Amino acid sequence: MKNGKGTNPEELIAAAHAGCFSMAFANIVAGRGYEPQEVSTTAITTLANPGNGFLITEIELNTEARIKGIDERTFQALANEAKMNCPVSKTLSSVAIKLNAKLLL
Repeated sequence: MKNGKGTNPEELIAAAHAGCFSMAFANIVAGRGYEPQEVSTTAITTLANPGNGFLITEIELNTEARIKGIDERTFQALANEAKMNCPVSKTLSSVAIKLNAKLLL
């Protein structure tokens, strides 16, 4: 929570999504024979009130990963696969999910 104490439900959802995505991504990468050395993800939720009450309209996943032996194209494809298939992404399928994935060298 910015400028306050504690946290709110939207931040907890973002944290759960970031953790779930990181684990799903590392699992997919390892399952394809690559070595995930580091996967770090943050998530930002967008809360809006379109007139009928507040709701989460978007979650932005920002991930950085160091994966031995992977090329950029494969990296992006596997990151998108994880975005679509992690359990939290599936649960939040009515929310727009944006992914920014960066391969660290």
